[in-house]
Amino acid sequence: MEKLSTRLVSWASLIDEKTVEQARTSSTMPFIYPHLALMPDAHLGLGATVGSVIPTLGAIMPAAVGVDIGCGMIAVKTQFAASDLPSDRREVREHIERAIPLSAGHANRKVVATAEPRIAELEALAEAKGFDPARYRGDWRLQLGSLGSGNHFIEVSLDETDAVWLFLHSGSRGVGNKIAQHHIRVAQELCRRWWIDLPDRDLAYLVEGTPEFSRYIAELRWAQHFALLNREEMMDRVIRQVSEWVGVPVEERERVNCHHNFTESEEHFGKRVWVSRKGAIRADAGRPGLIPGSMGTASYVVEGLGDRMSLNSSPHGAGRTYSRSAARRTFTRDQLREAMAGIEFRDTDAFIDEIPAAYKPIDRVMADAASLVRVRHTLRQVVNVKGD
Repeated sequence: MEKLSTRLVSWASLIDEKTVEQARTSSTMPFIYPHLALMPDAHLGLGATVGSVIPTLGAIMPAAVGVDIGCGMIAVKTQFAASDLPSDRREVREHIERAIPLSAGHANRKVVATAEPRIAELEALAEAKGFDPARYRGDWRLQLGSLGSGNHFIEVSLDETDAVWLFLHSGSRGVGNKIAQHHIRVAQELCRRWWIDLPDRDLAYLVEGTPEFSRYIAELRWAQHFALLNREEMMDRVIRQVSEWVGVPVEERERVNCHHNFTESEEHFGKRVWVSRKGAIRADAGRPGLIPGSMGTASYVVEGLGDRMSLNSSPHGAGRTYSRSAARRTFTRDQLREAMAGIEFRDTDAFIDEIPAAYKPIDRVMADAASLVRVRHTLRQVVNVKGD
């Protein structure tokens, strides 16, 4: 850990000055308490840094949570070993691609049976929260069980004992994005109306006790639950496809489902604060968590160590070092193929910006996080599914 100022601490050994400056600006907001924590995977984000833990007293900055509310990971350990898997891995990749809508804007054609009870749960929660998600996305029900694009993925992986794990990364999809964008605009308008001089308009905030704050928290919590159930729905479909591929029903030995873009009310350093983790997971002592690497690299099943200065947090992944456009200008499809050697994946130019070289080395990130989490399992991919 490095103390960059009285209100900014960092665990990142690989970090550029622009990212540090962005985090330093966020840390000057008057309601930060006790300090902003930068995770090992920290990199530039919209307003607030991705890979940061932002504790606030009496206020929340919606952009500090991000637009993919509730984005996170789910992993299931199966009873299978590597030797149980059929040699044709392309078959299971294609079956998963047919079972789960991939890419931005894609959704299910109809509500499938497994999604019905989850949608009923979300409808009841929305009614209890006093809002209609359809005002943001009329097709939100059809989005449940869809992956999205970018760095979202589904993987079949093996751990250090060759046990088979199923692993995926996604969030609250278009409905969560619309909810986030709405409340970011509300915060910006209120700060403008109150003549509040912001160092960055994306640090606009909502004040606890106001109707706008209460509405944001209600809809944020709904979107976080949507994201969790979205991952559960997709994992059920992945399990079904893998069961058919292997010819034996999957037996779950362990399941972990955790957010890394979210806000919770927690107690730290003697005060109740709102902790916004934008690209960070909660890592209380003994809490299970998931930290994926980039496409083609290792991922980790971890256990939190409850580090006080990090506000019981840890990194959420590798963290970009190249923007998507810069990665596409820098790397080639042949380099992507080389990085994905031995892994079944859809070979397309669309994934060049996800090449591992566009990210920080995940082993360096995990070394930096040694005081934050203990590694329980190291996973290596054998099948990768992504949206364009």
